[in-house]
Amino acid sequence: MTALKTVDMALASKVGVGVKRPEDVVVSKQGAIWMSDQNSACARAMPDGGLLRCGKTGGAPNGINMDLEGRIIIANFGGPDDGHGPLQRLDTRTGQIENLVSEINGRKLYGSNYPQVDSRGRIWCSHSTWGPVDAAFNGQNDGLIYRYELDGKVTVLAENIQMANGIAFDQDEKNLFVCQTTGCDVLRYPINGDGSLGKPARYGPKLGLSGAEVQDRRPLTPELRSQLGATDGCGFDQEGNLWVTLVMANKVIAITPGGEVVTMLSDPAGKLMRMPTNVSWGGPGMRDLYIGSVVSDYVVHVPSPIPGMPLVHQR
Repeated sequence: MTALKTVDMALASKVGVGVKRPEDVVVSKQGAIWMSDQNSACARAMPDGGLLRCGKTGGAPNGINMDLEGRIIIANFGGPDDGHGPLQRLDTRTGQIENLVSEINGRKLYGSNYPQVDSRGRIWCSHSTWGPVDAAFNGQNDGLIYRYELDGKVTVLAENIQMANGIAFDQDEKNLFVCQTTGCDVLRYPINGDGSLGKPARYGPKLGLSGAEVQDRRPLTPELRSQLGATDGCGFDQEGNLWVTLVMANKVIAITPGGEVVTMLSDPAGKLMRMPTNVSWGGPGMRDLYIGSVVSDYVVHVPSPIPGMPLVHQR
């Protein structure tokens, strides 16, 4: 096992300058770097520094991933903007957008957050809240996980999550890991043989202070802000460390297989990495790490000390 240590922010650079609300990044097997983009659907960071915008979703394209055919799966967190947050699919060759899941049990989706594609091609997605977002940050706890089957069937797999956010599978797809933003932690759900989810357990410790715990200490100093534990996105490297973005703390940590928490990147004042939302790997040897944000007009790139675990479309 490689000993984890903090990555020097001096190694970080901007990619995709000009993109709007690049909450997430997905890198194709061939190395194409795609970012969620509120001015279109997704934007590709071109080698010359320009952007190639594709599609038009409306709302707020949020977490993105690729399916086995290379199409981009988009979780749209559009509720706060237009009241609707569906699961969508973008064909980057044509720009065509398909709405895969717009409602569950007759209730229009409000805030789809992050999709993952499993080795069978099924799409798993978090839905943060039925809205409004303020209620989710004040104990509403109505997040859920749903799955889109190959035949179009939609199944709700878990409910009552404290603002469900980023999700990740482990290498063997035996467990699903879910960031609970307002819980300041990560849950691990065992995946049963029939595809259902077992009882969740916290994976690792609580990762910092909640917003409620510092409410009477605002405005926050950078030092206090760096102690906030609101989790956003997560992903595994090839040694089984789960990297987690702490969005309010301007920090990325890793939870080791033994449960130790190591700070991997930290930018307390947010000089370059502001409100990091997701971690995505790609490039030669899966050594390029990209970090999304909802407030920057670029994503952050750093060389990763450990290769990322290839997702299904990268294998």
